[in-house]
Amino acid sequence: MNRLQNWFFHQIHGKKLIYNTCWEDPRCDRELLKLNNDSKLVMITSAGDNLLDYLLDEPSEIHSVDMNFRQNALLELKREMLKHGDHEHLFQFFGEGNYVGAKSYYEEFLRESLPEYAQKYWDEHIHYFHGRGKRKSFYYRGASGVLAYLCRNYLYASKKIRQNLESFMTSNNLSQQASYYTLLEEKIFNPFISLLLNNHFTMYLAGVPKAQQALIQESYSGGNVAYIRECLRNVFTKLDIGDNYFYQVYLKGFYTKECCPEYLKKENFEKLQNQESKAYSYTSTLSDFLINNPGNYSHYVLLDHQDWLAVNNVPALEEEWRLILKNSQPGTRILMRSAAKEIDFFPEFIKEQVYFDKELCDKMHKEDRVGTYASVYLGIVK
Repeated sequence: MNRLQNWFFHQIHGKKLIYNTCWEDPRCDRELLKLNNDSKLVMITSAGDNLLDYLLDEPSEIHSVDMNFRQNALLELKREMLKHGDHEHLFQFFGEGNYVGAKSYYEEFLRESLPEYAQKYWDEHIHYFHGRGKRKSFYYRGASGVLAYLCRNYLYASKKIRQNLESFMTSNNLSQQASYYTLLEEKIFNPFISLLLNNHFTMYLAGVPKAQQALIQESYSGGNVAYIRECLRNVFTKLDIGDNYFYQVYLKGFYTKECCPEYLKKENFEKLQNQESKAYSYTSTLSDFLINNPGNYSHYVLLDHQDWLAVNNVPALEEEWRLILKNSQPGTRILMRSAAKEIDFFPEFIKEQVYFDKELCDKMHKEDRVGTYASVYLGIVK
């Protein structure tokens, strides 16, 4: 069974686009990172949305690294659309999630300027934006998109759930919103859904490896279901759903101009056009990037990949941290997230050289509109 699970996970992550949108709240990130004109940031690409959000703070440069070239191809497509200079088409692709003329627009205006690997990927996958078939939206493509599509169809299959869900999403205040969510919660987390969520294969579609699920099991006796219930309850009863584009897009299949990532807002388009040249993408591990591109970096965004390293490859985790510290300076800020409520896998040499600002992280974690991580860590190099 372990061999089958590992094979399935690598089939997804080795051959698929995983994330079609970022699932870390850049509003919180920017408060934690405190980027400025001198900032030199190294980050993991994911879907590239947050990189574009960080550019609004006008850092000196951003180096975006991902082992999955498809994630970088997605970032490069977004950058090319910014360079081409047409907000309307950018929003049709990544706001509406579908555009009938996507292929012709791609071939005429975007393709030739993309890196070769991105050309090859989008030559085969530009149909994700065509709006045809059962999964009409780009946001129902890729591994996470498939899971979102299945969940949405399940929720909307019940008229009663659909009505409660629509009332919840258009709530006028937090009290009303919390009341609607309480009604929804028991219907959503029924025995069948609980069984699915506690299944490794389902979580793989969401990009959660077995090692990270093990951290969840350590903290929550009810497993993935208990973890997800707590996360969603915090988000949906304490934060305004009307401002939460993360969940809105997967329930609707599109963003609205009022509820969308900052890079899709028209008022930010010209500024991002002027800033996008500061971004660089690399298909690599973070350690290999730092070996081949040594520098004096001021910020790192590690997402949650160290959860996997801590369980599967401690020497690689230690090597990555040694390289991070070697390519840092006093005051360098290192942001990461974890499925564990408390990270206990930092080697001693990290604890000696890095101060972790727990108070600030706890404050911002409560404001995180995604809420799917148990903890947030901000390390500051001494």
